[in-house]
Amino acid sequence: MRTSITLDEDVYQLASLYAKGRGVTLSTAISEMARKGVEAMQSTSPSPRLKRAPNGLLIIPSDGRVITSEMVKAALEEDEF
Repeated sequence: MRTSITLDEDVYQLASLYAKGRGVTLSTAISEMARKGVEAMQSTSPSPRLKRAPNGLLIIPSDGRVITSEMVKAALEEDEF
């Protein structure tokens, strides 16, 4: 697919160096870098408790407990001095 994009200068420089180092076009380099970024996002989680949803967002899986607004209010009141 053909499209036009605007890159920040530092991203352009990185992509250009990557392309030259791999012996590929700038378009191929940007595609490869984007895929690697998506793969890294999907495969890593900053915490063992967090999981990645199919859309890439980090979520806390449900453990069956429900947190009510009253529980939140009580917790906030405990933190007040």
